[in-house]
Amino acid sequence: MNTRPSLNGRTVLVTGGAGFIGSHLVDRLLVEGAAHVVVIDNLFLGSEANLADALASGKVTFYRDDAEIASSLDYIFERHDIDVVFNLATKALNYSFINPANAYDTNVKVALNLLELQRRGRFTTLCHFSTSEVYGTAVYEPMDEAHPRNPTTTYAAGKAAADLAVESWVRMFDLDAFIVRPFNNYGPRQNHQGLLAGVIPITAVRVLTGGQPEIHGDGTQSRDFIYVADTVDAVVKLFGVLPSGESVNISTDNQVSISELITRICAHYGYTGEIVRKAARPADVQCHNASNAKVNQLIAYQLTDFDTGLAQTLEWYRDRIGAR
Repeated sequence: MNTRPSLNGRTVLVTGGAGFIGSHLVDRLLVEGAAHVVVIDNLFLGSEANLADALASGKVTFYRDDAEIASSLDYIFERHDIDVVFNLATKALNYSFINPANAYDTNVKVALNLLELQRRGRFTTLCHFSTSEVYGTAVYEPMDEAHPRNPTTTYAAGKAAADLAVESWVRMFDLDAFIVRPFNNYGPRQNHQGLLAGVIPITAVRVLTGGQPEIHGDGTQSRDFIYVADTVDAVVKLFGVLPSGESVNISTDNQVSISELITRICAHYGYTGEIVRKAARPADVQCHNASNAKVNQLIAYQLTDFDTGLAQTLEWYRDRIGAR
């Protein structure tokens, strides 16, 4: 089964391409033989350092700009003959607790800007990155692609709205666009700084710098953690086979509680101090346990064992932070 040409020899735009998942995708696109990869990222959470190896290849052009601004995208499309777009531009879920309207707007505006460019024939294929957060807390488990969308944060609501936009533009204008829905990614390059850091990097930093790890709520809330390289591998393989207008979960068929996660991180670093208990975050999703039935039907799906991936990730942070 194949629905579209391979990525080999294509010119690809990656929005949010200096971020955690985006930079890993850029690296993989070069391996896949992309002729040129154009990256736009406002560095809200991303870092140009994440693209160091990719930029050294001579096949990557980086624009520090904002895909929320239609004219910024117009500028790029005037200078590059883009074939394919991977849309990863977003702001962290935690940011929606600080600036809820902007977190929502970012997810919607970028998607609409790209869909309108595609409708006008400026590129052929859009791979839109959604998130497991659009489902909210599981109504049933495992959650498949038919699970109700019930976002509990403005970040997730913006993502759900963007998904609906992609689906409706496909139906109305016969566009070649599809949706990938990764669950909770972890791995090297995930932001570890400030209030917007994810639970794994922020806990690693606290332990490595003499702080105390924290658990919000009772710690029973669970997540389906997937190693970033596995997500990127799945996305590249799905590019050739996922029909237009469809969405697919990318997850592990497994879930880990936050309490168990924090305990594993502490054990890896030999931390035996206090774990601080704090009040639960409002609107926090209680559980995420996804179904991989669809993705397994479409591609040869490869997953990294969580213990292995977590150890590699924690050593990456130790190498960069531990010397402090």
